[in-house]
Amino acid sequence: MRPEILYPLFRPVTDLKGVGPRIGNLIEKVAGANLAHLLWHVPSGMIDRRYAPKIVDATPGVIATITVQVDQHRKPPNRRMPYKILCSDETGSLTLVFFHAHEDYLRKTLPEGETRVVSGQLEQFGSDLQITHPDHICTPEEIETLKKVEPVYPLTAGLTLKALGRAINATLVDVPELPEWADQSFVTKQHWPRWHEAVLQAHAPENARDLEPTTTARARLAYDELLSNQVALAVIRKHLRRAKGRPVSGSGALRQRVLKTLPFQLTPSQTVAIDEILADMGSDVRMLRLLQGDVGSGKTMVAVMAMLNAVECGAQSVLMAPTEILARQHLATIEPLAKAAGVRTVLLTGRERGKNRTSVLEALESGAAGFAVGTHALFQDDVGYKNLALAVIDEQHRFGVHQRLALAAKGQAVDTLVMTATPIPRTLMLTAYGDMEVSRLTEKPAGRTPIDTRILPIERLGQVTEAVGRALNDGAKVYWVCPLVEESEKLDVAAVEDRHAHLAEVFGDRVGLVHGRMKGPAKDKVMAEFINGGVDILVATTVIEVGVDVAAASVMVVEHAERFGLAQLHQLRGRIGRGATASTCLLLYAQPLSKMARARLTIMRETDDGFKIAEEDLRLRGAGELLGTRQSGMPEFKLADLQVHAELLAAARDDATLLLSRDPELTSERGQAVRTLLYLFERETAVRNLRSG
Repeated sequence: MRPEILYPLFRPVTDLKGVGPRIGNLIEKVAGANLAHLLWHVPSGMIDRRYAPKIVDATPGVIATITVQVDQHRKPPNRRMPYKILCSDETGSLTLVFFHAHEDYLRKTLPEGETRVVSGQLEQFGSDLQITHPDHICTPEEIETLKKVEPVYPLTAGLTLKALGRAINATLVDVPELPEWADQSFVTKQHWPRWHEAVLQAHAPENARDLEPTTTARARLAYDELLSNQVALAVIRKHLRRAKGRPVSGSGALRQRVLKTLPFQLTPSQTVAIDEILADMGSDVRMLRLLQGDVGSGKTMVAVMAMLNAVECGAQSVLMAPTEILARQHLATIEPLAKAAGVRTVLLTGRERGKNRTSVLEALESGAAGFAVGTHALFQDDVGYKNLALAVIDEQHRFGVHQRLALAAKGQAVDTLVMTATPIPRTLMLTAYGDMEVSRLTEKPAGRTPIDTRILPIERLGQVTEAVGRALNDGAKVYWVCPLVEESEKLDVAAVEDRHAHLAEVFGDRVGLVHGRMKGPAKDKVMAEFINGGVDILVATTVIEVGVDVAAASVMVVEHAERFGLAQLHQLRGRIGRGATASTCLLLYAQPLSKMARARLTIMRETDDGFKIAEEDLRLRGAGELLGTRQSGMPEFKLADLQVHAELLAAARDDATLLLSRDPELTSERGQAVRTLLYLFERETAVRNLRSG
């Protein structure tokens, strides 16, 4: 149950006076649905109304607060012209300008012959000094009600600063005093205010410095958010570890059989990762491990060794991929290795139907199939396993946590190995994957050639096409990637089809096309022809971003590279350089290039180290966007900025670990306060895990 002290903060924003359904929907869009969300919606700027000159000294182009006498209303001859009110003080004159004016209202608010205080942007119009639609008008007696410094908040279309500001101010009036959940000595050392004061200070900036994420008030709030994240992860992790595992320790016979067939040696980090995974599987605690490796670092081979370990114990293993193309790619890699070990492998995607599907399901239920490779079809209701011991999940960020759990629920005490080729900076590792152990593959496999990356303006498309022709004559295969045009699949498909038509005019039947709206069999046919047959140029959208492995492909052309994120460009480039031939990646950009796009392309040219690229991506874009979408499973932070607050994250992690080692059920006075913190940041799952013990 949420603590009673938090009830007021979890009322819907429409409970506030003056916030109806329309305004409520807009506020929800920009900030959130309840009052607590308004507290996290901190100012992004400020309006300073402290400049209060006489008219003769007033500077145009700035916001000023001026006391004037109202001299004369000038009503225009027609409604399309502005309504003007002439004002003055002892030093000069000022005109107030209103469009679509309501005369009754203006005469009541600004009566002729009376003194008023007006505040707004000063403009010079010819020889006239004027303010168009003043932000505030009040009497000299009401001047104290005029906020000297006004916070400016991020808005959305249709929502005014006035309406949002009113809602936030009404929320701030009722902010409760909450018990201190942070370690008192740490708070003192940082010179932080208590939570209540920090919230009020964050919403009342006095100068530009107060808007920085490093101010004491904002740093305090960021820490609270990070602490809630780290405590929640630690509780969930502990809960998962408490769930009894089962030791899975094979004889090693099947693994040895496969290793003997390999034409290469495993890299040192592959060997270390396999040892770590086998140790996890051999313990009586469930494995939850993340295997991080750059494109082409040999993650699948590590996964196969773990999968064989399960089969050696008479159990089954599955490998789940986010797309059908990737699932089939994994099947092509795994099946020959499984055959060498005498293990039957089946494929299960949404496309398997009829007799084929029935045969696959029977093989899984009877245990005849030791390996299953597929998409989310692997955990559908009608799929059963005889004895599932290991689930390998590729490109975890494409799946939600619930999908990971649904697959693990298909067996008893299933070990889980998650793989990603998206290098994740350490700061994100702590916040998104804090519930997992981590293994990293750091070397490139032997035989990989460096990739020559070049950046060219899109105007040189003709020369690029000629260069592609020369590469084809040398026996190369070429990827040609078109970007997403906008949030419209029709337009994306049109763009990629146009490029395909253009290249087909030049190179004829050697050009194939793959995009997300094609039916599976059509996609497979083109991919098969690209791998083995007459298609030498594959024009594609980003469906080829992950996992597609064609050793002969040595040229990658990316159109409008400025529209892609760094991680995505790195993934795309990783599709080439997989054979012994020298490879080239051409990034084509359109002018004008934004500063960030230029920085991204420069980094791509300078390095092919995925971890370095990930750190740069985090620096350039921030955590929210790094893995693209909300369903990426990455936490969305409202107050913490992982670039700025990395040290606070480390401190929060240490504090959470220490707290739970001393007070595992959070029953002490501070533990109870931390429970309140978890509810405040809506981490109820962690509290439920504590209760279910």
